Amino acid sequence: MPAPITTNTLFYGDNLPILREYVTDASVDLVYLDPPFNSNRTYNVLFRQESGAESEAQIAAFEDTWHWNRAAERTYYELLENAPPHVSQMIDALHGFIGRNQMMAYLVMMAARLVELHRVLKPTGSLYLHCDPTASHYLKIVLDTIFGPLNFRSHINWIRSDAHSDVKSKWASITDHILFYTKSTTYTLNPQFKSYPDRTLREWYLYLELPDGSVRKMTKNEIETQVVPIGARRFNTGDMSAPAGGGMAAINQDTGKPNGWYIWKGFHPPTRGWRYSPETMQKLDQQGKLLYPSKPNGRIMLKRYLDEQKGVMVGDTWDDIQQIRAMSAEQLGYPTQKPLALLERIISAGSNEGDVVLDPFCGCGTTIAAAQKLGRRWIGIDVTHLSIALQKYRLTQMFPDAAFAVIGEPTTEQGARQLARDDRFQFQWWALSLIRARPYGGDAGSKKGKKGADRGIDGLITFIDEAGGKAKRVIVQVKSGKVKSGDIRDLVGTVEREGAALGVFLSLEPPTAEMTREAVAAGFYQSPGWGTTHPRLQILTVGDLLAGRARVDMPPTERTFKAAGRVKDDGGAGQPGLFD
Repeated sequence: MPAPITTNTLFYGDNLPILREYVTDASVDLVYLDPPFNSNRTYNVLFRQESGAESEAQIAAFEDTWHWNRAAERTYYELLENAPPHVSQMIDALHGFIGRNQMMAYLVMMAARLVELHRVLKPTGSLYLHCDPTASHYLKIVLDTIFGPLNFRSHINWIRSDAHSDVKSKWASITDHILFYTKSTTYTLNPQFKSYPDRTLREWYLYLELPDGSVRKMTKNEIETQVVPIGARRFNTGDMSAPAGGGMAAINQDTGKPNGWYIWKGFHPPTRGWRYSPETMQKLDQQGKLLYPSKPNGRIMLKRYLDEQKGVMVGDTWDDIQQIRAMSAEQLGYPTQKPLALLERIISAGSNEGDVVLDPFCGCGTTIAAAQKLGRRWIGIDVTHLSIALQKYRLTQMFPDAAFAVIGEPTTEQGARQLARDDRFQFQWWALSLIRARPYGGDAGSKKGKKGADRGIDGLITFIDEAGGKAKRVIVQVKSGKVKSGDIRDLVGTVEREGAALGVFLSLEPPTAEMTREAVAAGFYQSPGWGTTHPRLQILTVGDLLAGRARVDMPPTERTFKAAGRVKDDGGAGQPGLFD
């Protein structure tokens, strides 16, 4: 078995072998997963220009159009042979019912991983699986089989948006589904609360306690506008009668009267007696929470201050968290990004401070960011270097002092060469992350790319140099194979054609002497804002970057990845997008 993971860790790679190799049995308190939906569409990362429009080309991070291929077949037979018998029987039955198609490939992929996630959960652990209606019913069968139907807890409906007015062929799709399972009957579920609806405030919280201690009813205008005087405390009133059948209402065997039957400051008790003991009444009186009537025969009421109430307990329909919209300050440019508030609710409910949270499809890292913010330990896994790069930027920007490890990325030139041999696009995304450049180009529908679509641009760095905030660009080309002087001349032409300030040639191989001469001949960029001078064409090697011997020589105001807002001491985390 692997040694326990002791630090917050990001893993690059397929989560199935990573779970098996690195995550020990019963070591995780909470799993949240938002796997690719079986929606028959390409799962793309969209990069946007400074104008906000979609880039001409898009990077396909991975595809969630699952096909029944050799990998699916291999995983299917592996489940039949090695999974627990009840899981094998379930998969075999689904295979006979559904057939060999995309849905079955998706379910096979998920079942293999859910078996591992069940293994790594502690006996007190919980799992929240985020999905859409196309596969939620099948996934529930898989989860019932692996976790046991008695360990199903909730089917949460997240109402992520308002209804669409242009939907004519079906009811508008405005919900996602979150399936909540536990490993046993002992688990963590901390109640969560949301703000009272306006109707509750308008109909119930109708009284004000002013700074001088006086009490009055709210005016009609205050109720309509929900604006109260500075320093005033809003409250409603509660009955002081003991509940029927218990508590202070119990009959005293000696007196034959309710235990709460006593006179308080000249006021006789209600019919069932006081709700509270004399000692508690004294404390409430000292705290100013007793509202005395103006008449001797009136009733004492309890003041329930609005600012002391937790709100409405959250049920299995979540309608108070909106999906991230295009202009949201939290937008990072990742198409399936979930709101930080959504993950904060799940992590707060399903774990406690210091617990371990695992996200095996961590995308742009919202689960990781929420876990870090809430004081949990975490493990994140993703299959693209682009995603890992986004998460590293996000963590270091939101939590400058956060310590974490990254496993699976090349740390040596030899490792970089192996990555280039395995997948040149993964190499390209990883290499660009070494200089914090935004990937650009590639075919939207395929990981293979499309020749010519990127117009000679693999990555971009954007910076603001002059007064007025006009953006300037650094164009980056990445080369993993042989290099020649013509590569530099081509980059010079691209820089001139695009009107860019600088060009960077990022190479796995060292440059030739002729390449260096071509780069020097390109001259310099004079920064009007900083008064500095920078080589207009720069050649950087992966080896030098890994060794810390090189960096991009440019004005210091680069803004390629917008800062994900630093988490403040008060817990607030405004979060602008990573992409300009």
